Amino acid sequence: MRYLVPNVVTGLEEPLEKVALRLARRLGFDIHALRAIQCVRRAIDARRKHDVHFVCHYEIELKHPLKHLPRGVRRLEHSQLEPVAPDIFTRRPEKTGSVIVVGAGPAGLFAALALAEAGFRVTLLERGKPVEHRMRDIGRLRSRGELNPESNICFGEGGAGTYTDGKLYTRIKHPFVRWVLQTFVRFGANKDILVDAHPHLGTDKLVRIVRRMREHLIGLGVDYRFECRVDDLLVRENRIHGVRTASGESMHAEFVILATGHSARDTFERLYRMGLPMEAKPFAIGLRAEHPQSIINACQYGQFAGHQRLGAAEYRLSYQVEDEHLGRRGIYTFCMCPGGLIVPSPTEPGHMAINGMSNAKRAGRWANAGVVAQVSPDDLVRHGLHAHSLVGMTFQREVERACHQAVGNRYAAPAMRLVDFLSRATSSTPVASSFKPEIVPADLSELLPTWLADPLRKGLQAFGRKMPGFITEEANLLAIESRTSSPIRMLRNKRMECVTVAGLMPVGEGAGYAGGIVSAAVDGLRAAQSIIERY
Repeated sequence: MRYLVPNVVTGLEEPLEKVALRLARRLGFDIHALRAIQCVRRAIDARRKHDVHFVCHYEIELKHPLKHLPRGVRRLEHSQLEPVAPDIFTRRPEKTGSVIVVGAGPAGLFAALALAEAGFRVTLLERGKPVEHRMRDIGRLRSRGELNPESNICFGEGGAGTYTDGKLYTRIKHPFVRWVLQTFVRFGANKDILVDAHPHLGTDKLVRIVRRMREHLIGLGVDYRFECRVDDLLVRENRIHGVRTASGESMHAEFVILATGHSARDTFERLYRMGLPMEAKPFAIGLRAEHPQSIINACQYGQFAGHQRLGAAEYRLSYQVEDEHLGRRGIYTFCMCPGGLIVPSPTEPGHMAINGMSNAKRAGRWANAGVVAQVSPDDLVRHGLHAHSLVGMTFQREVERACHQAVGNRYAAPAMRLVDFLSRATSSTPVASSFKPEIVPADLSELLPTWLADPLRKGLQAFGRKMPGFITEEANLLAIESRTSSPIRMLRNKRMECVTVAGLMPVGEGAGYAGGIVSAAVDGLRAAQSIIERY
């Protein structure tokens, strides 16, 4: 008999045998009846710095059933760590069709995987390079300041998330979430991602996982193409019939899944000119804070900082700023990278943007996180921009252009000390940073409109009150964190199709329906499900 026992508090050094004895006393079973015990979920509780501990869910297997089930304990049919594919992906249709998937980020990869394993004829088109080759172009940008607009942090196999830590935490509740994590394990991820409350893969591990997924897809017969940008859609009588690539090749299929990612601005402009229905949506923009990791460890773990079972500390902070004219504006941290690096993430010449990344061990000297403010389409109209579906992209470009110009039209990052930003001072130089090729001292208040700079300042001050030690002379702020999410949403119906073009399925972050690796993968799987169900 197998049971799930939730919310068990355990010490950092407590052995599993001691946990088993405690559970036996609590649940009233003989310890000799215990066949197996396994942790299936683990979270760190560091709210009280003198008592940092784990909160775990355990699966236990007993020789005999429990006489009664205490509150919260439930019986299981199988282990939560066992891979169980959703029913829709285990039934192979007798007849299948052809699908073109545009984009090899998480939404595109998982859609292609589900469809190919169900027997569909899949063509996967990626405008960038293979995941292992992207690092060369990223390296040239970091070392020489040379941007490849088609191969960078945002464009290429694996999507933007591959080179930004591979975070797998998501707030969405969907049956496909577990299968996404189990699929990563299937292709080489550590099983800890099935247990940790805030799982991550690390860029170094994710590169290998994505490469294995590609090899598997090619083995299934997927026509997998790189450096193949889609420039047009073939639409006839309000139905998709295929795509036309930048080389002029026309490719035909019954369905086209658009999984282009949130930075494919040229693609969205073409779709807008074609008249595909889309709308401006809220997004966030701001700066990236960088601290020595040792400071964050001390802030979060107190006397337990440096404990080998805790690793590099992370944080998640938020604050609502009140404005008498503009109302409430959310300020929050985004994409926190313990032991990581800040990296350049522009995709267009003449623009500058940054992001964060870290490897699996998170063993670097610095910690960084985006500190961003919510932006609505109404904000941008008040800012002076014309109201239209791509107004968010227009604003992103405006601030990215300003950052590029502020550092002498180079791919360097404007930077200043956090304390100087708060005090509106410009005299001191930034402290050392992980960013390459270089940081350049700049007044970040001049790079953002006042209606963003002032709320960010108030938010940072609130973070300092919530997390004493956060505001320090040893922290920098760098600009600009502008690619938090897509500023547009492509309109689709319940079958996940474009409302005006049957068979065209906009999915993932770029289409405005996801915010991270897992949620994008789930959205791609939902599109695959919709196609499979029709057969």
